[in-house]
Amino acid sequence: MTPMRKIFKPEWFLLAAALLLPLTDVLLSRVGLRSWAVGNEVCQRVIVFALMGLGLNIVVGYTGLLHLGVAAFMAIGVYAYAILTCSIYPFQVGFWGALVLAPAIGLIAGFLLGSPTLRLRGDYLAIVTLGFGEIVQDVLRNLDPITQGTQGINPLPPPRFFSYSLDSTSYQSWYYLFLAILIVVVIVVRNLEKSRLGRQWISIREDELAAGCMGINATRGKLSAFAICAAICALAGMLYASKLETTAEPTTYDFMVSVTVLCILIVGGMGSIRGVLFGAAIVMGFDIFLKKATEAMQQAGLSSSASVFLTPSNWKFLFFGAALVIMMRFRPHGVFPSVRTRTDAPEARPGPAAPGPGSPTSATPTSANSEGGAR
Repeated sequence: MTPMRKIFKPEWFLLAAALLLPLTDVLLSRVGLRSWAVGNEVCQRVIVFALMGLGLNIVVGYTGLLHLGVAAFMAIGVYAYAILTCSIYPFQVGFWGALVLAPAIGLIAGFLLGSPTLRLRGDYLAIVTLGFGEIVQDVLRNLDPITQGTQGINPLPPPRFFSYSLDSTSYQSWYYLFLAILIVVVIVVRNLEKSRLGRQWISIREDELAAGCMGINATRGKLSAFAICAAICALAGMLYASKLETTAEPTTYDFMVSVTVLCILIVGGMGSIRGVLFGAAIVMGFDIFLKKATEAMQQAGLSSSASVFLTPSNWKFLFFGAALVIMMRFRPHGVFPSVRTRTDAPEARPGPAAPGPGSPTSATPTSANSEGGAR
């Protein structure tokens, strides 16, 4: 790659936009468009879902397993952070202690779920992970002595830097903290992709039987991918709860969360870190834009709950579904597919060369049949 191409890589533009986003919100506030400031929503949603997308990409993009239960591991991270830090519990390890322990708890949960189930394949594994997500919701809802049931656990303490505590009313400090954690996770996942373990994941995805013949323990490789995915999703849940200052209801972490993260991978490109980041920006950014547009229409009196067509919240799924259909039609491998996906795509493969006059395939079916009859 030439130096100019390294400079103009899309990741650098995305990073620059992320760093300048709080400044954009300040400018919008000064010109009287404070309601269109999106920095707080980006902090709470885009970065959190980008982290979950990076975790799911390890399982789906690298290892080739269909996982529909990442919302459950997000919920585990949320409640692990709450139990470890809230004043009604005896632990109170603080934000930085939970930053280590919550992903570790998610890692253990992923290992415990993956150990008995990862010998399943395809739809069977997807059903198991889907069922696990529903079980986690029910457990959190009914385990009142520990999880406070549907009330949730609150208030949760914010991060502290020595004597300085992050203010919930000002999102800029939260935003840059979350962005720094996202950058660290991107670097870690990138190194994992290039490591021996990452090559094992990709070999399992391409051909599990061939990988086993080469001495790779496919079950162990899939289990490691499953556990690391759970740890990253638990980290995302922990950050979400710390900014929200409550666990919210267990139903917040439902199947739609897992589907949204999977859509981020589909739109951005499976197996591509660049695709995950852009997919999170596109999918969640589109959702934030529709939310702001809905609020603006309600203030202008252009919406009405009496009509389905005049309720802007109903347009969300219409536009989102149409966008997915268009993506699958024109960019089936995502906006930024991985290099291997671009290489293996049917349109990227050269067509077969035309047989020459002396080629064995140039024989006509009649002559081939006559030769077979002669033999």
